[in-house]
Amino acid sequence: MVGWSSIAASFGTAGRVPPPAPGTGYDAPPHGGIADAAHADDPAGRDAERTVHPVGAQLLWGDPDPLWAVGDWRPDEIRTITADPADPFTRLAVLGCCGAGDEELRRALYAARGGALRHLTEWPGSYTAVVQTGRRITVLGDLAGARPVFYTPWAGGTAYATAALPLADLIEAQLDVGHLAALLACPDSPEALGDGTPYAGVRRIPPGHTLILREGSREITGYEPVASLAVATPEADPEGAVEGVREALTAAVRARLTAPRHAPDTLLPDPGPVPGMGPADRRAARGAPAPGVGADLSGGTASATLALLAAGLPGAPGTLPGSGSRLLAVTFNDLSTPRGREGELERAHALAADPRLHHVVVAAADEALPYADLDGPLTDEPGPCLVTAARDRRRLAAGSADHFTGHGARQVLDAHPARMADLLLDRRRRHLLRPVAALARTAAEGPLLVPFSVYSAARRLARTPYRAGIEAAAARLREGGVTPTVSGPVDASLAALTWSRPGPAAGWLTGEALAEVSIRLRAAAGRPPLSLRPGEARARALLARHAADHRVFEQAVEVRSQRLHAPFLDNQVVRAARALPESLRVQPGARAEILRSVLASAGVRELPPGWGVTAPGPNETAGRLGLRAALGSLLALFSAPLLADAGLVDARVVRQALTDAADGRPVPLDGLAELVSMELWLRRLMSRRGTCWTGTSTPRRRAVPPLPAPLPRLTPSAPPPLPRPAGR
Repeated sequence: MVGWSSIAASFGTAGRVPPPAPGTGYDAPPHGGIADAAHADDPAGRDAERTVHPVGAQLLWGDPDPLWAVGDWRPDEIRTITADPADPFTRLAVLGCCGAGDEELRRALYAARGGALRHLTEWPGSYTAVVQTGRRITVLGDLAGARPVFYTPWAGGTAYATAALPLADLIEAQLDVGHLAALLACPDSPEALGDGTPYAGVRRIPPGHTLILREGSREITGYEPVASLAVATPEADPEGAVEGVREALTAAVRARLTAPRHAPDTLLPDPGPVPGMGPADRRAARGAPAPGVGADLSGGTASATLALLAAGLPGAPGTLPGSGSRLLAVTFNDLSTPRGREGELERAHALAADPRLHHVVVAAADEALPYADLDGPLTDEPGPCLVTAARDRRRLAAGSADHFTGHGARQVLDAHPARMADLLLDRRRRHLLRPVAALARTAAEGPLLVPFSVYSAARRLARTPYRAGIEAAAARLREGGVTPTVSGPVDASLAALTWSRPGPAAGWLTGEALAEVSIRLRAAAGRPPLSLRPGEARARALLARHAADHRVFEQAVEVRSQRLHAPFLDNQVVRAARALPESLRVQPGARAEILRSVLASAGVRELPPGWGVTAPGPNETAGRLGLRAALGSLLALFSAPLLADAGLVDARVVRQALTDAADGRPVPLDGLAELVSMELWLRRLMSRRGTCWTGTSTPRRRAVPPLPAPLPRLTPSAPPPLPRPAGR
């Protein structure tokens, strides 16, 4: 989705675009914009009657504030409602999967004319809403951050979109190397990332906020009710809170099931029987998902809940009518790392015995290891999933046209370790007994000392003010104390009991990059936070980071004609989960019990043994094997890396770390994955051709000049302050 708002009444899909008026505050480059038609040195100045619009766009409404739907949208995913035919400039556009009917949308539009906004985010599903009332444009982001909204000043007004790259092309933005440094140094600290993007001049509105434009001027405000920053609200009833999660998750799944079904586009004909391949395998090899609805079935609680819930709701959850009603459940079996996942695979097979499920197992060996296939599409932003995208794409290609995934369940339902500090702030020490005892049981050495260590760290965090905590994190970066020492659940919990901590890739950044991020943290320490409760603040930051990574994941593993659905990241599910009492969240196995109650409401009461058991993930083993197999190509990738050209890393140090990891030495593998993904993303961005815009000025509408143009280097400076929401 792309649109803009400008003071100029003739500004939009057609007609001349005048230059910005003096004093409008437009700080775009003096050349390269549409308004440059008035410049004598502009080759296109002789043809000022120019137009510009996104490539592959569908116009939803036109001048003076146009809005386009860009990309591969299904017909039912784009809905526009007008309040009154006599008032065509009061209208609502909803893009995505929304469970509201047309009458609900129309009533919501009437209420939005008076300024109410929150009700536009209370429908089941995952969507973006845009409201126009006269010359006022309101764009609402989601609570998690999986459907972000970006904006940038342009031609005396403001352009906005649900992707950053089109806006970067529009203003011909350069890379924001400081933001890339923050992504590597402190990926889950909004204090370091701010509202920036990898493109200089393109900004992101925070989760839970809305962008309001009035003839080009902009305002960012939150739509959630503001609670006390320092005092906890009365604790909700646990049973009522779990009931709210149950209703929200059920409504989220039902919204996908009641949407129109879609069959994949026609592909190459089936070549016929192939030894060792069934019909589903041959279809996946041709790159086509199955018709209907499917879900992941890894054996974990999140994916199993969605699969069983979708299969148990009334209606035909599976394939198209007339072709059966079983839901397609996909399990990935990694033959290269068979040990460690036996329990999950057994639970997946036991769950798949449900007659409402059609079980498909996708088996792969070394060809699906991480780093095995580093080719892929250019994503809007970098993300650590780029090194495993081919592995995930192989699994999803065997799925359905509408495919459920359990992404976000852990971040939405689980308790961040910093929640223990919130309990101490509320004087609820007794609720710490069970989680601390569970951590002590996981300690290999000195389990008797674990409760004291965890309690001391939680109390220290509860007594540390926000400003002091962020300044301490900045000092840690400045002094180079970023080497991770996490070796188990206890160390991970102790490391998380802080206001901000460095990421796994921070140890390989240059001193210049760490100094830039420390400047950002010091600048953020002087601004008031959205929450003075460390557990709540860290949990929301972690959810926002995961939602952003999930958005990159959707783009990296995209299969034609397939939609991935993550109901746990929906607004209503996130909102219901935030009402869960902290004393319930921190208890061991809380997520498994909550999801068990969700399934019980759908009639699923018999679950396999080991439900909710946290099995050691094989990602580290698979990652090390994949890194060892692809060591040659990775060393060639970092022989002359773009990250080193930007001043972020030392190529020799990264090559040594890759060699050490391949030899089995203790190296943060997730940090290496972030470095490799960032380098891959930079190379794809610099080598791409074309632009997101078309028109007479197309050759000039491109962000980041291609190679061999040099990358910008770090220029240490404090970032501009974040715009504070109104009334906060």
